[in-house]
Parts: sequence; C-alpha cells; structure tokens
Amino acid sequence: MIHSKLIKALSLGAVLITSSLVKAEPLALNQVIDYALTHEPWLQANKYQQQAIEAQSIAAGTLPDPVLTVGLMNLPTDGFAFDQEGMTQFKVGLSQQFSRGDSLALQQQALKQSAEQYPWLRADRQAQVKAIVSEAWLNAYRAQKSIQLINQDKALFNQLIDITEASYANTLGATRQQDIIRAQLELTRLEDKLVMLEQQFDSAKKRLAQWLPIEMLNGAVSDENTKVAAVMPYKELAPSGVTEVLMNHPAIIAIDHAMRAKNTQVQVAKEAYKPQFGMNLGYGYRDDTPMGDSRADLFSIGVSVDLPLFTDNRQDQQVNAAIANAEAVKTNKLITLQKLQGQYFKELSQLSRLAKRKALYQQLLLPQMAEQAEATLNAYTNDDGDFSEVMRARISELNAKIDALNIEIDKQITLARLNYYAAAKDNQINAAQSQGANNE
Repeated sequence: MIHSKLIKALSLGAVLITSSLVKAEPLALNQVIDYALTHEPWLQANKYQQQAIEAQSIAAGTLPDPVLTVGLMNLPTDGFAFDQEGMTQFKVGLSQQFSRGDSLALQQQALKQSAEQYPWLRADRQAQVKAIVSEAWLNAYRAQKSIQLINQDKALFNQLIDITEASYANTLGATRQQDIIRAQLELTRLEDKLVMLEQQFDSAKKRLAQWLPIEMLNGAVSDENTKVAAVMPYKELAPSGVTEVLMNHPAIIAIDHAMRAKNTQVQVAKEAYKPQFGMNLGYGYRDDTPMGDSRADLFSIGVSVDLPLFTDNRQDQQVNAAIANAEAVKTNKLITLQKLQGQYFKELSQLSRLAKRKALYQQLLLPQMAEQAEATLNAYTNDDGDFSEVMRARISELNAKIDALNIEIDKQITLARLNYYAAAKDNQINAAQSQGANNE
C-alpha cells in the first residue's frame, strides 16, 4: 500500500513538473504578434460591417417594388348587384415609382465607396495591434531582464555581507557594525525592487491577455529575437518623404474612400432637384348587363410626376448638409495627417536621443562604473577604503546596467511605434513575403 501511494505521488509530481515546463515555455515576440493578428476579433467584426454595407449598396441600386392594387369600384348601394350599373367594375392596377435622375446609381456608388474603406481600416488596426503588442511584450522582457540583472548581483551582495560579518567578527578588522547593517539594508532594497519588477512583469503580460489566452502567459518571455526590425531607414528619410509615407498610411487611405463616398452623397442630394416619375396601369372588368348585353372591359394608363418647386427648406438644405459632411471628412483627413506627422517626428526625435544615450552608456558610463566598483572593492579588501563606498559603487553599477537596459528597450518600443506610421511599407513587405511563400 505504501509503495503504491509512493508511486502515485511520484507520478503526480512528474505530471505537475511536466505541466509547469509546458507553461514555462518562453513566449517569443514574433509568436505573440502572429497570434494577436490571427485572433483579433475586431478584424472579423470589421469584415461583417463591410459585408453589410456591400449588401446595402446592392439594395440601394434597386427600384422600389411595384405596387399591386385590387379593388371593386362603383358598386351600387341599392342592391349591390355587380351587373346593375355600367360603371361597376373589378379593377386590378399596377404602379411603379422611378428614382429621381441618377439617384439610385449614385446611392449605390456612394455605399460601394464607403465599403472600400474597411480593408484599409483593418490594415490600420493590424498596424496598431502590432505596435501595442510589441510594446507590452518588450515591457515584460524589460522587467524579466532587470530581475535577472538583480539576481546576478544579489550573489555578490550576499558575498559582501559574508565578508563584512567575518571582518567584524575579527577584532583586527576595520569593519564596523553599521557596515553590516548597511549591507543588509541594500539587500533588502534589492528584494523590494525584485517584488516591484515581478509586479511589472505580470502587469505587462496581462496586458497581452486581450489577444492571447491566459495559458500562454504563465511562463517567461524569450530572450531571443528581442530586436524590432525597422521597416524604413527613418533617420535618413527627408520630410517630403515622410509626408509621402504618411499620405499612403491605411488610416489616410480609409479617409480618402470616405471622402469619395461623401462627395457622391452630395451628388445624390442634388438629384433631389429633379422630378420623380411614376407609372400606373389598370384593368377594369365589367359584367354583362341584366339583359345579357356585353360590356367592354376598361384599360387605363397614367403617368405621375412630382414637381420640386419649393426647394428652400428641403432640397437646398439637404445639399448644404451633404456638402458640410464632405467638408468635415476632408478636415478630418487634415487633422489625422497632422496628428500622424506630429507623433512620427516625436518618436523620431526620441529614437535619436536614445541612440546617443545608448552609445554613451556602452562606450563610457558602463566601463567607468565597472572600473569604479572594482577599484572600491580592491581598496576595501586591502583595508584602504570605506565599505559604504563599495556598496555605493556596486549599487550605482547595477542601476547603470538597468538604465542601459531601459534605454535599449525604449529604443525597440520607439521602433515599433515608428513602424506603425510606416504601415503602408510594412504591408507591402508582408504581401511580398506572402507571395514568395505561396510561390515556393
């Protein structure tokens, strides 16, 4: 019995270990992006909206249904006999209304133009999701890498505490009790920083829960392929080239299609000045006379037309409203373009500053910090330095490493944001890659 319980416990432990290893599989940046773009529900909702408008465009280009009327006319009330009076007849009528000018074709065209913006809205959404997901993943990687840096230095701090305690125990040593307290205090601060970074790590991963199942977020993030590839050489791009790139941005192209639809709506409104025609056909059946004489059946045909003579409060205002809507969309395009330009140049300036800071840290600051930490430690071990200087130098070196990491991550996040503004170029690259894969 004991052996069977032991075997079950070991089996359960093996299952739990295997499960934890599966959950702990590192989450790569490209994997996160691909999954998010494939399972983004907004894109499917956008496709349904496009299908709805395309269906409406087909309906809008169709004439209204003809109207069938059936009636009994001029039936005498003194006997309700169908053959008593010559005017009594059973009438069947059919009427059809026609559109004003080309209003049906123009309404159909306007809806088709409106539907054409939806693929561009999806491309814009894909670029947004790519940037947002990349930023969340990079923030998770930032926290994870910072935790690794601190854990690496924790061993050194523990070693320093052991040295100070041994030196303090030795009456010949120069270590004071406050040195031990200082070392323990710094170690406690590192523990607090680790807790804070773990919180940041979890928060960054949970940000991805909007697109990824929670099971994929239980493990660490991958240390491979942490670089964001720049879609374009942003630093070399002239201002005129920036304008050209942004004019081809999916968000701007979508507004262009909306503008065309609104301009067509203006033409639809102007068609209201034209008369609307209608046609009706009627056939009246009459019974024979009471004496048996035959009565001729009756056929009628007619045309109706409405005359838009008083246009001040109806047609004129409808045209004014359509023109105002078109101008509003045109202004929205200008606002969106200016917003994209402002954000682009802001991120470009950020990228330039981060590149300078990265070079400063890599070439000067980090080597200097390492030299200072090593020098203070050597001086202290030779009883020629202060322990507080050793701790201060080590903490400064650790902070410098974390700052250098933050600079690198901020640079990658900035590149991800800049890639959003180059979404048109990114779409071309993705299309070319997909075409190449299909050809293979």
